[in-house]
Amino acid sequence: MKIGFIGLGTMGAFMAANLQKSQYKLVVLDVRRDAAAQHLEAGAEWGATPKAIAEQCDVVFTSLPGPPEVEAVVFGPDGILAGAHPGMAYFDLSTNSQALMRRVNAALAEKGAHGFDAPVSGGPKGAETGKLAIWVGGDEAVYQQHKKVLDAIGDQAAYIGPIGTATVAKLVHNMAGYAVQTAMAEVFTMGVKAGMDPLDLWKAVRQGALGRRRTFDRVADQFLIGKYDPPAFALKLAHKDVTLATNMGRELGVPMRFCQLTLEEMNEALARGWGHRDSRVPMLLQAERAGVEIKADPAAVQAVLDADKG
Repeated sequence: MKIGFIGLGTMGAFMAANLQKSQYKLVVLDVRRDAAAQHLEAGAEWGATPKAIAEQCDVVFTSLPGPPEVEAVVFGPDGILAGAHPGMAYFDLSTNSQALMRRVNAALAEKGAHGFDAPVSGGPKGAETGKLAIWVGGDEAVYQQHKKVLDAIGDQAAYIGPIGTATVAKLVHNMAGYAVQTAMAEVFTMGVKAGMDPLDLWKAVRQGALGRRRTFDRVADQFLIGKYDPPAFALKLAHKDVTLATNMGRELGVPMRFCQLTLEEMNEALARGWGHRDSRVPMLLQAERAGVEIKADPAAVQAVLDADKG
């Protein structure tokens, strides 16, 4: 089986490499050929265009920044659709638009091919280690036929429902995370301004009922230690996810006041030129407004986390 893989950014590069480790033959493509160097050295072929890749592959994956890039790669003159053939399965691993993925699936179906929205969750570390959730929407029988390929990318591939449902699940997941992040910034700046040391405050709230579910542990990664560079996940990419989620709410007539506030926080951070920084960097805005500094010693934070493991 030949597998096409288009988009070898931070996430895509790791996922493609894991497919190769599972002995799958790849045909790869990226806007930068040098991004494919390690894959070509490992035996992958270079695909001239998305069309050329689709023509020769049974399964095609894309891992792209967002809807505009997916639209171009699928519907462009030399796009996947132009090379699609009966039985071909296309999985988009990006966080995308439900409407676009439904349109992609319908267009492929006219050629006897199958489209799936298959967004992933786990970040670059998960992509590298294969510890990824993959939500998949589309034809369930065809999904089952290709489950083994998906298992080479992530350890938690799951069928969600018809085309577009996986995208909804991913947007709900990501939107919830960023909304909670906005609330965390507010309550932590309140606690620090009330006189508590950031590390002592964090240790205290982790012992409460909510804290024991480890709700507060994610603030340790960037916010608590005041480090947003290099990014684990860039703000400009997170902003795209939140924009897609709030747009969906608007289209469905669902009030999303707190989510809109989260988007505005991201808009303000982007206006500061922080798009390349970590997606938690908008939390700095709240610290500025509160007039406090959140910056605990990284070693002390890690010691708290390590104590739980013991």
